Amino acid sequence: MANNEDKFRKIIAHAKEYGFVFQSSEIYDGLSAVYDYGQYGVELKNNIKDYWWKSMVQYHENIVGVDAAIFMHPAVWKASGHVDAFSDPMIDNKDSKKRYRADVLVEDHIVKLEGKIQKEVTKAAKRFGDSFDEEQFSNTNPRVLSNKKKIEDIKQRLYSAMKDKRLGDVKTLIEDLGIVCPISGSRNWTDVRQFDLMFSTRIGSLSDEANEIYLRPETAQGIFVNYLNIQKTGRMKIPFGIAQMGKAFRNEIVARQFIFRMREFEQMEMQFFVRPGDEIKWFDYWKEERMKWHLGMGIPQEKYKFHEHENLAHYANAAFDIEFEFPIGFKELEGIHSRTDFDLKSHQEYSGKKIQYFDPEINDSYIPYVVETSIGLDRTFLAVLSNAYTEEKLEDGSERIVMKIPPFLAPIKAAVLPLVKKDGLPEKAMEIFDKLKYNYMCFYEEKDSIGKRYRRQDAIGTPYCFTIDHQTFEDNTVTIRERDSMKQDRIGIDRISEIISERLKSNK
Repeated sequence: MANNEDKFRKIIAHAKEYGFVFQSSEIYDGLSAVYDYGQYGVELKNNIKDYWWKSMVQYHENIVGVDAAIFMHPAVWKASGHVDAFSDPMIDNKDSKKRYRADVLVEDHIVKLEGKIQKEVTKAAKRFGDSFDEEQFSNTNPRVLSNKKKIEDIKQRLYSAMKDKRLGDVKTLIEDLGIVCPISGSRNWTDVRQFDLMFSTRIGSLSDEANEIYLRPETAQGIFVNYLNIQKTGRMKIPFGIAQMGKAFRNEIVARQFIFRMREFEQMEMQFFVRPGDEIKWFDYWKEERMKWHLGMGIPQEKYKFHEHENLAHYANAAFDIEFEFPIGFKELEGIHSRTDFDLKSHQEYSGKKIQYFDPEINDSYIPYVVETSIGLDRTFLAVLSNAYTEEKLEDGSERIVMKIPPFLAPIKAAVLPLVKKDGLPEKAMEIFDKLKYNYMCFYEEKDSIGKRYRRQDAIGTPYCFTIDHQTFEDNTVTIRERDSMKQDRIGIDRISEIISERLKSNK
């Protein structure tokens, strides 16, 4: 774990040094859990958004987009259940003065017990070799069975207490498990309290006459309240989806771990409206489709896993997370939820407007059921960054840091570099740059040695560098250098655009 934490610190430092992510308001000592995306960060972020939007909207004839406002009528959040139920259990350690989510402390304890089980399995696998039967071992080994029972008992106590909002029982569970503060190592805990996650503000010309409204804590409700508008104006037939990308805001209790958990973040969500009874079929479909999307970025399959929700939200009848192995462990990246008809039914009740769909195939009207896919853009950005960050020792003994970002997502697709800053090479390089810039995000640089410039492009993940030298004037060729292999080839200038295009396609 120490090595992974060290890698995480390096990624955070690299993200700042090379213009991916900065602390918000840094010249004023920053704002906790709020970040700005720098010149390369914004390009990578836009490329991820483009990949999602194309795969979700452009490639589906029955999914359309929407861009709903951040501010919404306060009744929306009453109908959705957020006003009454959108809070987390908070606990403080009196010695370290650090604040934690009480349920996360318990879940981290469960992860440790799961780690003990895995340790037993790994030891046994080494001992028995090819004849090892993991399933039989897990169902018969006393230590494994003991830890499994502990996990089940803890989950039952935690989820039952959370569901009924018995906060005293959550604290008792923390005490019974002997959970200590990671900072102080003490068990000196406060009581567990509910912590409101929604940011509120006021709308109106004078504060004393103003009405309280909220910054949206999720983007989904903007889709639900526009369901009728889009269904009618788009003449949409069920099944169909509505997709949206946008900012959401949560006053997180524990907002650390860099951009993994922020107070202002961006979501990419799609709500898919289906006939009641068909929701599990579509839930299974989208679960598989979403995993294919992640693997389409060229990140290894072992970095991902499905996690089934045991403690379902009040609106769901099925829920899975796609988890990614960040340097901080496997954490949620995307949720796929079968939300039933909870949201539309609730908005119909609170608004007094009929939100139904007449289905000509069965000659009946009903409130559609919904299958949701909801992915964190910032977390996807962090997943790409974490997977890409690579430290390499080269044959000559030197080292380099290279960001092996999938080329189609890379912030800069091509760097155009004159070998030296004289003899007409910069002018020739700019001529090539000016042709490429209309189709690709390119970078031009003439300062420092060519080796140093290559290293800088490696560090921001540029897949291809094109070097213009004196031979260029003789035979109209340039050197193309590939980022990951560092292999160099000589190609004709007239083939540059075609080669970039082909190599970007092959990585999609």
